[in-house]
Amino acid sequence: MSAIGLQTAGLTKHFGTFTALDDVSIRIAPGSVHALLGENGAGKSTLVKCIMGYYQADAGSVLLDGKTVQIANPRDAHATGIGMVYQHFTLVPSMTVAENLMMARADVPTIIDWRAATKDIDDFMSGMPFSVPLSSRVDDLSAGERQKTEILKQLYLDSRFLILDEPTSVLTPDEADEMLTLLRAMTEANRLTVLIITHKFREVQGYADEVTILRRGLHVGDGHVADLSTDDMAAMMIGSADLPASGERVGEPSIAPRMVIRDLSAADDSGMPSLAIDRIEVHSREVVGIAGISGNGQKELVEVLGGQRQPIAGEVIVGGESYGATRAEAMALKVRCLPEEPLRNASVARMSVAENLSFRTFDREQREEDHSVDRATFWLDLGGLASLAHSLIRRYGIKAASKDAPISTLSGGNVQRTVLARELSGDVSLLIAANPCFGLDFAAVAEIRSQIIAARNKGTAVLLISEDLDELLELSDRILVMSEGRIVYQTLIQDANRQAIGSHMSGAIMPLGPPSIGPRA
Repeated sequence: MSAIGLQTAGLTKHFGTFTALDDVSIRIAPGSVHALLGENGAGKSTLVKCIMGYYQADAGSVLLDGKTVQIANPRDAHATGIGMVYQHFTLVPSMTVAENLMMARADVPTIIDWRAATKDIDDFMSGMPFSVPLSSRVDDLSAGERQKTEILKQLYLDSRFLILDEPTSVLTPDEADEMLTLLRAMTEANRLTVLIITHKFREVQGYADEVTILRRGLHVGDGHVADLSTDDMAAMMIGSADLPASGERVGEPSIAPRMVIRDLSAADDSGMPSLAIDRIEVHSREVVGIAGISGNGQKELVEVLGGQRQPIAGEVIVGGESYGATRAEAMALKVRCLPEEPLRNASVARMSVAENLSFRTFDREQREEDHSVDRATFWLDLGGLASLAHSLIRRYGIKAASKDAPISTLSGGNVQRTVLARELSGDVSLLIAANPCFGLDFAAVAEIRSQIIAARNKGTAVLLISEDLDELLELSDRILVMSEGRIVYQTLIQDANRQAIGSHMSGAIMPLGPPSIGPRA
């Protein structure tokens, strides 16, 4: 089995009057790792779906090793040696690894001779650079082992050109590096060609040979990774190098904590224990980052702090007072929350941008000079609410047809900006932010991170829960690691070690005792 090269020649795809791909031509050399970059909506997904046969291009062609091929559907793509590993796992959790490999074949017999099938899989595995336990159920595998199984499945199907869509989004840093190193070795041995869609420049610079960049359906740049800086790539992605910087953290955390979480426990949706936190402190003028693999209690923690889930035991203290996450308490103690998936969790889709911006203040009297709120009022101040909306839309760069447009008509980044504008307007003493940049484009990410740091520097205490370790390393003063609902590790940012954090995220290292919780451990 040897690697194959792929080219697209003038691929164009329309959806009605919208042009998703406009005459896109790229060349991916055999035996290489090629990165595909671009903001949301740039055309990356449309391009790979045309290659895989999910979409039929309106013009242009796909060539393998210089020969035009017709790919009408994903089965045709597999027949030509093209496979794809998706961002979300496609394995059957209740089946074993061997069963998943076998059932992926196009020629699965009605009655499987498992003795022969097992020998065939064993022979295949003997030539692979990595292994997974074939007899284990997928449910029992780690995230890294599941991702390896997805790759093995494609290699078992004789894929020689592999498309990876955000392949490390659910992996620890160590798992990500291990997987990419193994794939890189296969490309260097000319056994495989890899096209990787990623937003992580660290992975591009560490593992890719060449890069192609799309913007608004156009091929706007490419080159050898060794010849390009991250600034070069970012400028091509957004059309400008002038991105808002996150800014430096200015000032030291306060001595007294703004928020203390003590002996907090909660159950998940099935009623099983999912949260058991001994203690967390967050100080004013401090960003405390919570790292962890998804599903380790972060969702339940955010929901308790946001008033969407009742704790079983424990307490949350804000500003020296007990905090139960009611609207009245949040108003009095100046607590704000930016939950994950803000269109679903922090806004009303059919209501206007202006109405969503006013949720915190619609029943409070507005002070005209600074849009802050005063005493409660029975009557809606429509003029004040409109003035507030215009001010926040302008200040936070919210792109909407008008203040009266339904918030559901906005892009994901602009929904996030709207919610962030509402939560950060006025005096904020504590901000809880959960995966604030997930799924957003490069420019929106830069803007939102800069707003979080600006709030921190003004004296806000920030609890940042994120599955993006690069984001935590950029924004945090301290990082805590959550595993199986517990805080198992903490480090000051100046002492942070990516591998140590990753090892604790994966559960490979368990703490010897309760971690220190102060800002100057």
